[in-house]
Amino acid sequence: MTQYFLWLKNIVQGDLGYSLIYHRPVLVMIGERIPATLGLMGASLLMAIILAIPLGLLAGAFKHRWLDHVLNLFAYIGISVPIFWFGILLITVFAVQLNWFPSMGMRTIGMEDNWLDVVRHGVLPCIALTFYNLSSYMRYIRSNTLSQLSADYVQTQLAYGATRSSILFRHVLKNVLLPVITLFGLSFGELVVGAYVTESVFSWPGMGLLGIQSITSLDYPLIMAIIMLSSLMLIVGNLIADLLYRFADPRIRTLR
Repeated sequence: MTQYFLWLKNIVQGDLGYSLIYHRPVLVMIGERIPATLGLMGASLLMAIILAIPLGLLAGAFKHRWLDHVLNLFAYIGISVPIFWFGILLITVFAVQLNWFPSMGMRTIGMEDNWLDVVRHGVLPCIALTFYNLSSYMRYIRSNTLSQLSADYVQTQLAYGATRSSILFRHVLKNVLLPVITLFGLSFGELVVGAYVTESVFSWPGMGLLGIQSITSLDYPLIMAIIMLSSLMLIVGNLIADLLYRFADPRIRTLR
């Protein structure tokens, strides 16, 4: 117990300890790795949300039609397929057979200052993570679209002669975005821990790969720091989601 409180005291002072394997300050190691994870996960989450909103709306608007069946099949595949298997599939097809993108790492030796090279290395892991998140977001948005289309205000708008497309994108979309804000906030935890498998498959030098290496080598100071940071990111994500709710929903702003 005494050792635990000493560890907490050191954390307050900004001292996360020293790595047992790398013999370096844990805070320095995390500072070196976290930009790669934030860039990869941030890009994948942004792409997933941008794609999921129109696809989920279309799936809900064309319920039980061929477009809905195709999008549902896509979503179920994305939810069911293990992300590591999908990542290996991407490497096999686009890196090994077609040789379009690099298969692992973040930079090519000798091209460390070329940001386009970093983008090329990040395409495949970003696609893998986007596919995983996109499927979940699509299901949520489709479900909320169906519930909104059956609401009374939609029937009233139809009775006044409004077109279905205008109702969908001018009225339904605003209400559908609220659960997306919640999902976006909860996804902040994945910025640290959700990339473990993906970064291991693609050897992406981020927090996920560092976490796997620390677990396999039993580097306890590094493990504790990564777990604490992931918990902190989840709390911050929920706080940001609550603040975004205040701006997105006028009903919350009027509450006293």
